[in-house]
Amino acid sequence: QVHLTEFGGGLVQAGGSLRLSCAASGRTFSDYVTGWFRRAPGKEREFVAAIAWSGNRRWYADSVKGRFTISRDNAMNTVYLQMNSLNPEDTAVYYCAPKTYRGSEDVPRSYDNWGQGTQVTVSS
Repeated sequence: QVHLTEFGGGLVQAGGSLRLSCAASGRTFSDYVTGWFRRAPGKEREFVAAIAWSGNRRWYADSVKGRFTISRDNAMNTVYLQMNSLNPEDTAVYYCAPKTYRGSEDVPRSYDNWGQGTQVTVSS
């Protein structure tokens, strides 16, 4: 089983940047698509980005295209989310998870073994 831990969140002003990391322990997660999702207060968990195990395919939500970049280092068992041009609408708890079920990359039910999340707060 893969266990994931997210870190790198924090408080940043609008227009700023953060890089989130998703570190895996236990079974290697290099076999999996890995996704980032987020949950804002009072909202459902929503897809942000995902990356294939080889890194040769990436998926992004429309709301983050051109601003966020997902990458992975399988040797380090880590997936990253570089977030630029942040705005207050990006404020949420960010989670990562391996895609362990069949289905689309952009739906939470395709994923399991969620991490605890890391808080990102963007001030205006």
